[in-house]
Amino acid sequence: MNMNRRQFVKAAGAAALLPLVGSGLAGCGARSGSGRVVVVGGGFGGTTVAKFIKKYNPALDVTLIEPKTEYMTCPGSNWYLGGLKPVEYLTHNYEGIKKHGVKVIHAMVEDIDATGMSVKLNNGSTLEYDKLVVSPGIDFKWGAIEGIIEVNSEKMPHAWQAGKQTVLLKKQIEGMKQGGTFVMIAPPNPFRCPPGPYERVGMVAHYLKQHNPKAKILVLDPKDAFSKQGLFLQAWQDLYGDMIEWVPGKDGGKVSKVDVNSMTVYSEMGNIKADVINAIPAQKAGALAFKAGLTNETGFCPVNLLTFESSIHKNIHVIGDASIAGAMPKSGHAASSQAKTCAAAIVNELAGKDVLMPTHVNTCYSLVSDKYGISVAGVYMFSDSKIVEIKGAGGVSPKDADASFREMEAMYAFGWYSSITQDIWG
Repeated sequence: MNMNRRQFVKAAGAAALLPLVGSGLAGCGARSGSGRVVVVGGGFGGTTVAKFIKKYNPALDVTLIEPKTEYMTCPGSNWYLGGLKPVEYLTHNYEGIKKHGVKVIHAMVEDIDATGMSVKLNNGSTLEYDKLVVSPGIDFKWGAIEGIIEVNSEKMPHAWQAGKQTVLLKKQIEGMKQGGTFVMIAPPNPFRCPPGPYERVGMVAHYLKQHNPKAKILVLDPKDAFSKQGLFLQAWQDLYGDMIEWVPGKDGGKVSKVDVNSMTVYSEMGNIKADVINAIPAQKAGALAFKAGLTNETGFCPVNLLTFESSIHKNIHVIGDASIAGAMPKSGHAASSQAKTCAAAIVNELAGKDVLMPTHVNTCYSLVSDKYGISVAGVYMFSDSKIVEIKGAGGVSPKDADASFREMEAMYAFGWYSSITQDIWG
C-alpha cells in the first residue's frame, strides 16, 4: 500500500463525515433555486441523499418516504448474530433528519408516474416532484434454486434484509443441537455486501465456539473466489480450526435443490443434512425498481454515473444496491457516498448550475471475532462515463498483521459504524 494502513483507514472512515466526498459543491454557491425532491427508501442511500440535499440547499422541499418508523441496518447485523451487539445498537429512527428539515412520510409507494412526475402512496396521497430519488435496495430471485422460495425463508432464513429474518436466524443458531451442522448457501455475483456472507461465517463460528464448540459450519458457494478470501481463510483456520469448511463451485459447492422439510441440501458434493440452513438467494434490484421500469436485463438499474440519474427515466435517480455503479461494490458505505454525489448533482441541476466531477470512497470492515477485524477500502473516480477504482489509493488489511493490529481493526469497525450511522440518521 502507498500509505500507512492505519492512516488510510482513519481517512476512509472520516470521509463518511464530509459534507460531500469530492463533489466540489462547497463554495460553488448552489443554494439558489427551489424545487420539490422526493426520496423513496430510508436506508443508507435514501436517508443520506435526503439529509444532504437539505443541507446543501435548505430552500428545497425534501420528502423521504419510508414505511418503517425504525430501520435495522444490514451492516453490523452479523455482529448481532455473533453475540457482540444487541438489536438496539443496529436500529435507527428518523427523528434526526426531521431536525434538518426533511419531511418524513411512513407509507408504501404504490406507483411512480415518470411522465407525470408524481408518486402515489398507499395512504391515498400523491406527491409531485421535480426530482425523484429511488433507493429500493435488493430483492431476491426466488426459485433460482429449487426449494429456495419466499415461503421457505421462515425455516431457512436468509437474513439479507435486516429485521425479523436476522432475529429468526439468531434464534436458530442459539437453538442448534450440540455438534450440529450450520449450512450457508452463498449467493452468486452480484449481491449486497461482497464480504458479508464470509463475515457472517466468522461471527456464527465465534458464537458456536463459546456455546456449541463441536458444531460444524459448511459454506456451499457457487463462486470460486470471494472478497478478502485469503484473509478470511487464514482467520477461520487460526481462530476456529476445522469448524469451518468452505466449498467453492469448482469443488462441488453449487447447490441444485433444498428440501426444507427434511433440512437436506442437494449439492454437487453430495446430499447434506443440516440443523440450520442460511440460504442467501441470488439478488436483483428492489421490487419498486421493476414496478417503475428502472431495470434492464441485468435485474439492476442503469444510471448516468456522474449524477445517478436513471438511463431510462429522466429526473429519476437511483442509488445504492439497486444501481449499476461501475467498480463500486454494493455496500452501505458505497450507497452513502453515491447519495452525496447524487445530492450535489440534484442541487446544482435545480439551480441551473453545472454538475461537478465526483469521487467516491468505500470501506468494508469485517469481524471474524470480537477482537479480530479485517477490512478493504477503495477510492473511486468518474472517468470516461464510468466509475473506476483509483489504483493504489485503497487496499486490504495486510495478511501478516499481528494480533494487536487485528484488534485495532475490530475497534475501527465499531468506530466506522458509529460514525456513518450518526452521519446518516443523526
